[in-house]
Amino acid sequence: MAARNRSARDDRAPSGTARRTGSPAHVRGAEAGRPAANRRPSSTGRPEAPGAGPGRRTEGLVVGEPPRTARLAGVLLVLAGLAGAVALFPTYLVVGSQELTLGRGVGAVLVGLVLPLGSVAVGAGLAAGRVPRFGLAYAGVGGVLAVGSLLIEVYRGSSSTVRPGIEVLAGERVLTSSVATGAGWWLQVAALGLTVLAGGCAAAAWGRTLMEDRGALDPVRPALAGSAVLLGVLTVLCLALPAADVPDRLVDDPATGLEVVVEQQGPQALLERPGLALLGGLLLAGAVLLGAVLAPSLRPRLAAVGGLLALAVTVLSAGLTGLRDAVASPDLEWTVPGAGLLAAGLAYALLTVLAWRLRRTPAP
Repeated sequence: MAARNRSARDDRAPSGTARRTGSPAHVRGAEAGRPAANRRPSSTGRPEAPGAGPGRRTEGLVVGEPPRTARLAGVLLVLAGLAGAVALFPTYLVVGSQELTLGRGVGAVLVGLVLPLGSVAVGAGLAAGRVPRFGLAYAGVGGVLAVGSLLIEVYRGSSSTVRPGIEVLAGERVLTSSVATGAGWWLQVAALGLTVLAGGCAAAAWGRTLMEDRGALDPVRPALAGSAVLLGVLTVLCLALPAADVPDRLVDDPATGLEVVVEQQGPQALLERPGLALLGGLLLAGAVLLGAVLAPSLRPRLAAVGGLLALAVTVLSAGLTGLRDAVASPDLEWTVPGAGLLAAGLAYALLTVLAWRLRRTPAP
């Protein structure tokens, strides 16, 4: 009878307690030798003492051993980040007789390191197997965003001379009458290609990667998703126009003596370019909207944080690049779409921080 009563008490153990099975999953932070009914995971995944107050936030994060494909995605992200960082220093393109370098000046180097540093940091954690769905979400969303950027980059180095025009490349206003590629361009293409491959590996490994929590972000997911979609629409509208443009000139009309506005040819808008550039621009715009819809719905909470972080880093890098071009070149001025792009990037960063910090207890 005593054994039967003990079994009944064990069956009534709290539902938040995870038990070991034949599965490779394990509960991080569980205390060895303590009865399962007395374990209470904290918000950091570490056990709380029995009788902890009801106001303490908990997640009960459960993490399984990530598959090799997930670790491969992390390695590819690290390689992409390293290639992107090195691409800042050698010759990027030779337009006409002018050599262009992406990392021209300290400010340009700092702006150019935003994406590579994010890829290296997240990729290293994913390759080590830490919080794998966080890294997989970052790699998946970042890979989708990199497809359009890769096509635009290929257009700049291969077919931009088919329809010569004014472009802003590496902070310089140039005419693409003749273009020759340098080592920096090849490294940039390699970085984007590796990012796309990492996204493909992340998609393949997602369903086989175990990482769950108690749904701490569920009460605020609708508001988070709505904000992300609005920012996605703003980002697409800002991407459609140049972030840095040539200002109009005021000249005196000799016939009337009045000042008239003379328009100067500036860089082409994203959706005004032909061929691969147009296709890349459309894919980039669609990827931003897709990422804005998908990222807040990813589970667990840290996966949503990873998806939003990929959006924040990509949009913020584009906004900072427009600001760098306007500051570095006396022929260019910062535009309203450029300012909106930077504001959208900062807003995505704020959403990322909120998703990381908000850990409300879901309704029963």
